[in-house]
Amino acid sequence: MIGKFLKRFMPRSLFGRATLILLVPVGTILLVMSIVFIQRLYENVTQQMTDGVANEIVFILKQANGANSIDEALVVAQEIAAPLGLQARLADGPVEDRNLWSDLSGRNVAATLHARVSAVLAVDLVSQEGTALVALATEHGEMVLEVPRTRVSARNPHQFLVLIGVTSILMVLIALLYLRGQVRPIRRLAAAASAFGKGRVVPYRPAGAAEVREAGQAFLQMRDRIERQIEQRTLLLSGVSHDLRTPLTRLRLALSLSDNSETHDMVRDVDEMQQMLDAFLDFARSDSLGEPERLDPIPLIEDAVAKAQRAGGNVTVGTLAQTGLMTLRAPAFDRAIGNLIGNAMRYAHRAQVGLTISENTIRIFVEDDGPGIPPELREAALKPFTRLDQSRNQDAGSGVGLGLAIAGDIARQHGGYIELSDSVELGGLSAALVLPR
Repeated sequence: MIGKFLKRFMPRSLFGRATLILLVPVGTILLVMSIVFIQRLYENVTQQMTDGVANEIVFILKQANGANSIDEALVVAQEIAAPLGLQARLADGPVEDRNLWSDLSGRNVAATLHARVSAVLAVDLVSQEGTALVALATEHGEMVLEVPRTRVSARNPHQFLVLIGVTSILMVLIALLYLRGQVRPIRRLAAAASAFGKGRVVPYRPAGAAEVREAGQAFLQMRDRIERQIEQRTLLLSGVSHDLRTPLTRLRLALSLSDNSETHDMVRDVDEMQQMLDAFLDFARSDSLGEPERLDPIPLIEDAVAKAQRAGGNVTVGTLAQTGLMTLRAPAFDRAIGNLIGNAMRYAHRAQVGLTISENTIRIFVEDDGPGIPPELREAALKPFTRLDQSRNQDAGSGVGLGLAIAGDIARQHGGYIELSDSVELGGLSAALVLPR
């Protein structure tokens, strides 16, 4: 429970957490040292020094009270005080208890003198810099004893705290600079991995500590393996699709020359196979569709809807929230929206395209009035070569199960994903392309 509560206030970045790990022990040590220092020097040492001065004041008072007059008492007090580094004089005005709020040791001095010597009337630590004025009540009148501050407390004791504080801050700053240099290679590795996840390959060279270098080398090896697998998949699908185009074209030409009722179904099958090959090629090429650019997605959405309308689709534009410029691959984005619209028109009679904005994402959604997809089958629907014909009508053909898969690949290239849900407005399926802002 406590861990969950503290987690809400923990920094999320590695640099922030490392800084916290550095500052907490340093701050704790400084706090403990300051408390011990204040207790030992400001209290104990000051009290011991003041006790010694209090004993001297008691002796001076005893001798002064034994004199016959105030003048004789002053002479006697001065004879004793001078060798001790003190000065005795008659009071030339009222002396009050005065002390600065920041003078921690001064409070202890005044309290100790009042407690040890009952004849002390007041202790002024402000009027005369570097000197404590102690007003004493003698049998002949009031006398003032000037006590050097160095006799009752350590001189400039705060310098130790300042020295420790400045040194600690300097060391922390140096440590933070070093720590920043150690975190920088991790950030470069994270940036390279994030870019690769979005379909971009950025230059990266392992650097930093041994563990970070090992992680960087592992990332480069993994990236190379994935690039080889993607290249092999692309070559395989492209080669198969290309090799099959020629015999299919010849077959379609031969069937078209044999114009009879028996060949119509065969021509339709050949056309469906041709569409499958085109889908295979689109899927194989989905990883290399343009370079990222700063674009406004709204014109691209409107163009995709216009293309669908020219092809005879009953597609309308709903609410399009203004997003401003985003980093997009225009051809890939256009294909993703086209696939979502095509998937909707394949199984429905009406579709609507809209765009909404949340705090961190934008959602480009395509809603339809078709039969939809059951929630338990939506994850499978996003996988390549998956067809859910048992739950969708086939008035417009069955397809090959690559429309949503291609859109999902393109979404991942942009750092997003495809989200399937029920359409609230049209009652069918809502397929949303969710991208980070």
